Amino acid sequence: MKNRSRRGAERALLTLTTVLLLIGAAGAAWIAVRGAMAYQHLDAARDVLVGVGSSDSDPTVWADDLAAARDDMAAARALTSDPVWAAAGSLPWAGPQLTAIAALAGAADGAVAALEPVSAAASALSSGSLRTSDGGYDVELLASWEPAADRATVALTDATSRLSAVELRDVLPALADQVTRAHELFARARADADALHRTTRLLPAMLGADGPRSYLVLFQNSAEWRSLGGVVGAVAQLNTDQGRITLTAQASSTDFRDAGGEPVADVPEGLRPLFDERPARYVQNVTQLPDFAAGAPLAREMWRQQHGTEVDGVIAVDPVALSYLLTATGPVSLPSGDVLTSENTVPLLLDEVYRRYSDPKQQDAFFQSATSAVFGALAAGDLEPRALVEALDRSGRERRLLVWSADSQEQAVLDGSTLQGGLPGSGDGATTLGVYVNDGTGSKMDYYMRLGTATTWCSDGTAMLRVTLRNDAPDPATLPEYVTGGGAYGVPPGHTLTGVYVYLPTGALLQDNTVTGDADPSGFVRAQDRGHEVLKWSVRVAPGQSATLDLTVATPRTPRLETVTTPMLPAVAAANEAPSCADAG
Repeated sequence: MKNRSRRGAERALLTLTTVLLLIGAAGAAWIAVRGAMAYQHLDAARDVLVGVGSSDSDPTVWADDLAAARDDMAAARALTSDPVWAAAGSLPWAGPQLTAIAALAGAADGAVAALEPVSAAASALSSGSLRTSDGGYDVELLASWEPAADRATVALTDATSRLSAVELRDVLPALADQVTRAHELFARARADADALHRTTRLLPAMLGADGPRSYLVLFQNSAEWRSLGGVVGAVAQLNTDQGRITLTAQASSTDFRDAGGEPVADVPEGLRPLFDERPARYVQNVTQLPDFAAGAPLAREMWRQQHGTEVDGVIAVDPVALSYLLTATGPVSLPSGDVLTSENTVPLLLDEVYRRYSDPKQQDAFFQSATSAVFGALAAGDLEPRALVEALDRSGRERRLLVWSADSQEQAVLDGSTLQGGLPGSGDGATTLGVYVNDGTGSKMDYYMRLGTATTWCSDGTAMLRVTLRNDAPDPATLPEYVTGGGAYGVPPGHTLTGVYVYLPTGALLQDNTVTGDADPSGFVRAQDRGHEVLKWSVRVAPGQSATLDLTVATPRTPRLETVTTPMLPAVAAANEAPSCADAG
């Protein structure tokens, strides 16, 4: 009886084992088939999404493309969300693959669904429906896009977070590459959705949806460096009302009354040891402060004292931003007979004008006519809407377009964006250093100056930054005295005296600094600004020479090490090799 019972138990165990094996094989086959199908759907959707929003794509068909991508994403999610799939996620080797596919499908499905309403806004911008019959902007239509942009930003934030949490160490390379690419794609889309959300919250009011507004526009001259771009050479007041824009006043920086010994307001305490009180005395220097929220109110107060108008906000642009805007307006004619285009704006405004006119008043008049022509074309509405959006987006990303609002709630909308022109912050896996340059020569020689930066991690707690300045000026004898400075401030003609302000990340400490190259002996000042240790490097560079500063910084290691710099002229940065950790002090 015992043997018969044992044989019966053995047969039952064998039968159970066979059944389990068959179930396991069926489950594996089920997962394999559904996984292959899901992967095909994800791959098809990725090909569609890569094309959406590319420079040569047509926004009017984005909605159809996104609908197709959403169908593929929804199918992939359905294929990877059943109980069998979830249970298999804990299996060795196979588990990480299944988890990655499921996370990719789930994140992508939610993100694409949120993007569809945003595509309608892109299509409207491209078609020009934002313009009204009287040449203004439809502020109600613009505001109506805000809820969809908000939902898209939230969904894309969730999607990038979900993909960031996927552990790729044990995932097959092809699948890991798919997850990485999707993360990059959704991160870019999130940035675009966030920009649209901020725009739809802020721009209707700025365009006068709730009543007339006025804004002071500062035009920075990049031929004479300031932290945020260049010296303020010309200013203008724009008024807005119910979507219509008018240019109501213009002035040169030389038109402002000399503030004498009294600044118009207090310079923030941390900035005073670094920049003195010059930004509060002269409108030319308000962009010397690397924080636009600190400099813009000074310009606003100077304008109030000069013209009696208290504007609602301040905007700063540089000649490169103007060249981007001209891609939307097309060429504009100037009273001088010149035709300003996207290609000739920078050399005409920053070089040729000084060769043509020796009188600074004539130079200022030329600048004013150029800016008036560009903004006149923008206000008239005779432009290509999509090119305008791209020009504004590019200018913002490159920190060539800065905005400050006197309304604290509106200013809060700008928090964390490049439009705010704030001090470098670290987060999202990045450690960021700021490198800001200011001319001390009283010249326009920075048209020929080149700035380069490079960084490297040396250990978990040590980083290195390299800053290079190079003077590519021709023979000073071939340049106008107004450009070389004529030996003012004790600097020989053609030489440049530059103040380089390096802002370390909050809590970071400077360990060592070394200067190499051809430059004259350098000077250093150390200070603190709102939690940032700051090193000011003063250096003089002759034509054909260069100087390099290497800094060693104590700061916890993060996945990325980045720099934020004063916006340079296109394609003129100094090439920089990464600093050697062997040289760290």
